[in-house]
Amino acid sequence: MSREQIGENGNVHPDTDFAQAFKDLARGERAAAALENHLDSLEKKIEELLAKADEDEKQMKRQPEETTDKAQTSNNDSKDAA
Repeated sequence: MSREQIGENGNVHPDTDFAQAFKDLARGERAAAALENHLDSLEKKIEELLAKADEDEKQMKRQPEETTDKAQTSNNDSKDAA
């Protein structure tokens, strides 16, 4: 600390502590806002990935059904031809 911040009896002036506390608080608020923005961005990306994974899972479940349906249709056509 500079000599201006220290009083005659060696104690720090309360105004100096108060000003420093405000500076620290403002810096903390900026850091918190930046972290919150980053977390919001991550949350959005996670939601997009989950939606994509859900859609891919539904598509994979549909494909075996379609394959089974086609196989059954082919078998029925073969039986009809015989």
